[in-house]
Amino acid sequence: MVSRVIPVDPFDLVVFGATGDLASRKILPGLYRRWFAGQIPEGARIIGAARTEMDRPAFLDFARKQIDEHVGATKHDPAQIAAFLDILDYVPIDAMGEAGWEELRLKLRPEAIRAFYFSVGPALFGALATRLHAHGIATPEARIVVEKPFGRDLASARALNATLAAHFDEAQIYRIDHYLGKETVQNLMAVRFANILFEPLWNAQFVDHVQITVAETVGVGGRGAYYDRSGAMRDMVQNHLMQLLCLIAMEPPYHFDPDAVRDEKLKVIRALQPVPQTDIVRGQYLGQRAKGACDTDQPGYLEDVGDAESRTESYVALKAYVANWRWKGTPFYLRTGKRLRARTSEIAITFKEPPHSIFDEADESWRENVLVIRLQPNEGMNLKMMIKEPGPGGMRLVQVPLDMSFAEALGEEGTDIPDAYERLIMDVIRGNQTLFMRGDEVEAAWAWTDPIIAGFEARGDKPQPYDAGSSGPEDALMLMHRDGRRWREIRE
Repeated sequence: MVSRVIPVDPFDLVVFGATGDLASRKILPGLYRRWFAGQIPEGARIIGAARTEMDRPAFLDFARKQIDEHVGATKHDPAQIAAFLDILDYVPIDAMGEAGWEELRLKLRPEAIRAFYFSVGPALFGALATRLHAHGIATPEARIVVEKPFGRDLASARALNATLAAHFDEAQIYRIDHYLGKETVQNLMAVRFANILFEPLWNAQFVDHVQITVAETVGVGGRGAYYDRSGAMRDMVQNHLMQLLCLIAMEPPYHFDPDAVRDEKLKVIRALQPVPQTDIVRGQYLGQRAKGACDTDQPGYLEDVGDAESRTESYVALKAYVANWRWKGTPFYLRTGKRLRARTSEIAITFKEPPHSIFDEADESWRENVLVIRLQPNEGMNLKMMIKEPGPGGMRLVQVPLDMSFAEALGEEGTDIPDAYERLIMDVIRGNQTLFMRGDEVEAAWAWTDPIIAGFEARGDKPQPYDAGSSGPEDALMLMHRDGRRWREIRE
């Protein structure tokens, strides 16, 4: 299979916060992998910018260490690394002051595409945007990439959008949600809209319910201070899970065009019904004691954040409805949490039973057809179907999977799936906003989320404790059981 890659023109990419955690783990290693794959032209320039005082050789040494640590052995080519480091540069810069801006301006080329990655906290977005214009660095074609959180409520999201809009047009702003860069998420659109098989069944008449799960095995760790101000609802549901829900529920856009796709996603968000507090479950993970000599104690959420009275949730499950003709009455169950049994992200579309069964309806082996889209680990898709169990002795039904692992189905190309950040950064350079959130989309998501948060904050109850390594609070199971359904098992 020959991969068709759209080439890019020479560009200058400035990474603000270049010595920070995100740049170290994702951005710099990801850019090297795109260089290794031949997607970054030799005429490109990548300029790190941060308040850390260092010269170019020190930054190159820093970048080399990140590549050594975060890039696999198959792509660890000394000659390629040396060539990649040749296109790197660095400028110490003061985001809140004037130091370094003139030096940065002089390093940028007038003929090259200009992109600026704000790998910093939202509090610095306005200062960076202001100084890019004040120093004549941002051109009318320049692009900026901003990381979440896009505010912490509707009011702050509007203020942030207004700050960015004061200096950049919407077409220049790329709000990045790395979930949208995952190969499986994009394949969801291909499965729906490039095949006649599923789209006729993709509605309330045939779909019983949808489950969206993003489970993590880690706790909040060093992010405790930030996370305790946000919680799972703000940190995950309002953005990542919301985006997955939109791609499942959206109508076919008239064309695979950035605004056409985002228009349909916006319609889904605006059609979401308010969620009653009885359809929401919140939890906090407990600590875990060492079981053996090689194990270590694992702190609970309250210990991780250093607040014994915290009422912030590390787990949330809820039931949502989309009020339109396609999905009327079909529940969407969303759940996400930390310190759960396994690290897994998946979407499961469960179809309804056949209207009439010619087989023994008392046969408890019967199961619904389920389409499972795995985002991580082992990206792929799995369709569970009923067949006859082989052998004599009557008609016995058994459920079997039609399984497509990208790694197996696509051979060598399937084993080399780019990281989401790699794909999204290259889309910025190409000027493709399809996989990025628009300002009105962000505000609509907060308009739906704010009343949910206000509701459980007004109640003032503590999240339910759940054991580390479990599937979450007991009441989350009841959220499904009272509807005669059950959560899919959380497992690798």
